[in-house]
Amino acid sequence: MSQLLVGAGGWAYFQVPGTDSLEAYSQAFDLVELNSSYYHLPSISSASEWRKRVRDEFRFSVRCPRILVDHYGLNLLPGARLLIERLEEVCEKLEAEVMTILIGAGSPIKESELAARVRDFLGTFSSGGTAVSLEFRGMRPSGEVFDLMKESGAIHSVDLSNSEPRYEGRVLYSRLFGKGEENIYEFDDRELKEIAKKASAPKFEKSILAFHGVRMYRDAGRVKSFIEKGYFPKIKSGVGTESIREVLSDARFPTTKSRLLKDHGWKVFQDTDEVRKISTVLEKLPEGEFNSLNDLMAELRSH
Repeated sequence: MSQLLVGAGGWAYFQVPGTDSLEAYSQAFDLVELNSSYYHLPSISSASEWRKRVRDEFRFSVRCPRILVDHYGLNLLPGARLLIERLEEVCEKLEAEVMTILIGAGSPIKESELAARVRDFLGTFSSGGTAVSLEFRGMRPSGEVFDLMKESGAIHSVDLSNSEPRYEGRVLYSRLFGKGEENIYEFDDRELKEIAKKASAPKFEKSILAFHGVRMYRDAGRVKSFIEKGYFPKIKSGVGTESIREVLSDARFPTTKSRLLKDHGWKVFQDTDEVRKISTVLEKLPEGEFNSLNDLMAELRSH
């Protein structure tokens, strides 16, 4: 079984009363993806301080500043080289496990130039034991690009909930968003079991799962429990219809079946022995309008 590191995108919203967020987060998870570096690199002193505030085994991954892709197009111009040097230093101070690069459809890099840009960048970036991962969105790189990545030891980063890496490498890195829009998604037990199974494949020496949905801390905590203990913790105090009531307590009324599915269908609830998508229950509702949560629950109980 590969070594599995589980975490999420940032620690700022991981709130434990009376405790520093990063320190509390680092006790709960194995790794954090530094999302803020995508917008601007932290100071070297901040990176050093963050490293001191976590346990030795805790790992960081760092996102490549978007300016390197969106402005420079991974072209190694003087300004880009200076930024890469700072990025390397931040990774060194954090002892970063991975540095991730996102290349989207809106990138200024032409398809015909992508292989050369990736080759030059991978040949330039060097920061101790920090591996480089590349994620592509809304584009299909050529086989040449993936061959270059594989030969250099770079990681093809994918969302394991909906795709597979193009090639097998020593390390798996998955940024998990799910199947919703704008990160609005929560994983049920079946999905998390499948993700854990894929990440545990013996072909990987190390697998990193970084969750990014609106319930990223809970998703990460639940899959970590399953991997380490073999079971999922309950998500709600109630079970069945009581859990459904808790989940839909913020629904606005009057409402309709289609509106409920659109606004709340991505959520999960605690059934008797597993966490399921609430959409599997809402889909059984008849068409029509529901004036209150009590009306809705009465209808659900009748099915």
